Amino acid sequence: MQRVRLRYTKRGRLRFTSHRDFQRAFERALRRAAVPMAYSAGFTPHPKVSYANAAPTGTGSEAEYLEIALTAARDPEELRLLLDESMPSGLDIVEAVEARTSGLADRLTASVWELRLDGVAPAEAERAVAAFTAADTVEVSRKTKNGVRTFDARSAVADLAAVPGTHDARADRPSDQPCAILRLVVRHVTPAVRPDDVLSGLRAVADLAPPVAAAVTRLAQGLFDEETGTVTDPLAPDREAVAAAPADRTGAAATAAAKASA
Repeated sequence: MQRVRLRYTKRGRLRFTSHRDFQRAFERALRRAAVPMAYSAGFTPHPKVSYANAAPTGTGSEAEYLEIALTAARDPEELRLLLDESMPSGLDIVEAVEARTSGLADRLTASVWELRLDGVAPAEAERAVAAFTAADTVEVSRKTKNGVRTFDARSAVADLAAVPGTHDARADRPSDQPCAILRLVVRHVTPAVRPDDVLSGLRAVADLAPPVAAAVTRLAQGLFDEETGTVTDPLAPDREAVAAAPADRTGAAATAAAKASA
């Protein structure tokens, strides 16, 4: 009957929730909000929820996406408010739009990440960034379920820069020490290159080793524009289609009236 796409966040301490934790919380929210969900067929039906490219456990995010299928039409904004009220604070439903186009997952081809490096001087971070971006390849290793895998972390990085930053009291981080902020644009490739892989690469090429774990937040994800080097909003095509729908109906009504008068 209707498909709705949602953008949600993982903030504060809720960044440590796993994807499975979020799934359980979201399905409880669907029941509390009495959302008319469509269910899969089979012996154990499940609500039709499609998750797209979830962030790793331990990272914050302002741009996580999912799609739900409903058996009855609902106003997307009213639905968003109901679901947000039913979710834990930090797992916030911040945007909802009716799905009018196909291929949401196909539009998630890159992510923008922010890496907060407490205890690292900005000048030291800039030196490491320069060494990383100047390299043709930066090999890193990651332990997987099939053993240790070595791959190039440099080719997936479309942009990496040290940016000015200030202490954020919500980050639960000390403010009496130097802090460097890195802004990172990573293409979604196989094998996936994660922010911690880039940190491993910075350690390999420039011996950059933050004294505490980096605070990592995904700021955006969407279609990567090769010409501008930016990541576009994946929900924009749906918003445009929804905005054009009233005009389309008006045009269709005018055409029908003209035919009737003829």
